[in-house]
Amino acid sequence: MGFLRSASLLAATVTTGLTAGLFAAFAYAVMPGLSRTDDRTLVLAMQRINESILNGWFAVCFGGALVCTLLAAALHLGAGRRAVLPWIVAALLLYLVVLGVTAVVNVPLNTVLAQAGDVDRITDLAALRERFEVAWVRGNVVRAVASTGAFGLLAWALAAAGRPVG
Repeated sequence: MGFLRSASLLAATVTTGLTAGLFAAFAYAVMPGLSRTDDRTLVLAMQRINESILNGWFAVCFGGALVCTLLAAALHLGAGRRAVLPWIVAALLLYLVVLGVTAVVNVPLNTVLAQAGDVDRITDLAALRERFEVAWVRGNVVRAVASTGAFGLLAWALAAAGRPVG
């Protein structure tokens, strides 16, 4: 059971870190770069990114962060293992913020872009961009901060779990 506890905490930390890195990269590089392009380029690029990101690697990281953190929390419920539980639970709460913002802000905006169809047939690219960009970026910054916080908390839990008690 000790191996499973350690493995679940390590997997939670790694998958959360990978997810945090993705959202952070969008916050500090991808979206600032796209903000310097024309409307057509931004809309087309985000449509293609949104199509491409739905793959197994993303699913393992994004979904795995939740599953592994839940498992790590459950496996640290027993007496004598609870010292790291508050850090794991705090990370889980931050990751739930990530999931909530994704579901309420980013995915619906991605859907708006997808439903707009072929970029060459969109009559008002500027209006579509205006509807999408600022809100999506704000939501993503929240996801980046929350997932980075969750990653830090899990890393702390991982370090604390390796220290002797007392």
